[in-house]
Amino acid sequence: MGHRIEQVNKLIRRELSELIQRQLKDPRLNTFVTVTEVATSTDLRHAKVFVSHLGSEAEKQAILKVLESASGFLRKELAHHLKLRRTPELNFCWDDSIEQGDHILQLIDQVTKDETNRQPES
Repeated sequence: MGHRIEQVNKLIRRELSELIQRQLKDPRLNTFVTVTEVATSTDLRHAKVFVSHLGSEAEKQAILKVLESASGFLRKELAHHLKLRRTPELNFCWDDSIEQGDHILQLIDQVTKDETNRQPES
């Protein structure tokens, strides 16, 4: 991936985070939603926006619906703020890497706890 695309991805991620937190007034977005990554195609026509939130599956689906329905507004705002020649079409995807990391940490804690319980006392 080229340096320019990486810079565009960072800019889009930062702007979308701001827009989602400050501009979207949908009551279904009453929780903290994180834009974890943006992957833009080399021709800047499409961007996959990975979002994350710790919550139930129903909340996740509601958040994705809200973001998909607001994608036109977000794209228009991005075009206004970033002044790119072409503003990509936004496609929101769920990023569950935070949940996977949390699960791994819980497993490590469990193994560590089991090991300390097995050690004989001196």
